[in-house]
Amino acid sequence: MLYSPLLPVHIAGGIVGIASGAAALIFPKGSRRHALAGKVFVASMLAMAAAAAYLAVLKSQPGNFGGGIFTFYLILTAWLTARARDGKTPSYQTFLMVVPLALGILGWINAIQVVRGRAIQPKGVPIAMSFFLGSVMLLAAAGDVRMLLLGGVSGTKRVVRHLWRMCFGLFIATGSFFLGQQQVFPKWLRGSPLLFIPALLPLVLLIFWLLRIWLSTSYRNRLDMPQPGIS
Repeated sequence: MLYSPLLPVHIAGGIVGIASGAAALIFPKGSRRHALAGKVFVASMLAMAAAAAYLAVLKSQPGNFGGGIFTFYLILTAWLTARARDGKTPSYQTFLMVVPLALGILGWINAIQVVRGRAIQPKGVPIAMSFFLGSVMLLAAAGDVRMLLLGGVSGTKRVVRHLWRMCFGLFIATGSFFLGQQQVFPKWLRGSPLLFIPALLPLVLLIFWLLRIWLSTSYRNRLDMPQPGIS
């Protein structure tokens, strides 16, 4: 098995990222504990994703390389969104937009090739997941285009952009660990439907927070008040 000094970085970053991400979702939004957990989450996830992309290159795993790059992009843009002032569009956003656009197009092309029998799907990865991730990548690119056209995002839109990117990045980590690394769990737990609970929990929490933002008028009005930064 090919070994790299970055493998421990990848593993440690993933473990710390999942733990700190869970803490950030639990702590009250806007609190010091939430902000601290968020900073740890961003740093650990960026390290994990960068190491994952590098390891994927060493192992000739284009799918994992794209997943690492996309995770890095999601966490980075979520963090930049939180730090940006309302209504301001960073000059580098045009460059960042190319990342999900290219990955999404390539993901869909490869998935279609698999359906047509012209490519091989990675073992253990359902073809539906390839279409799903490709669609999310294109959705992220569309969000970047929309932000550029509007000259930035503010209020509720800024919070939603920050929230869904953070949560989906966490979902990629939990899904990869609980479903893709089952060899680290006891034999009786491997293949158990119970592992789907922590793997899919970030998506459930994402839906909960989005519904709370969209359905609660008072909460949405508070978010629409001018603010210098989310954290």
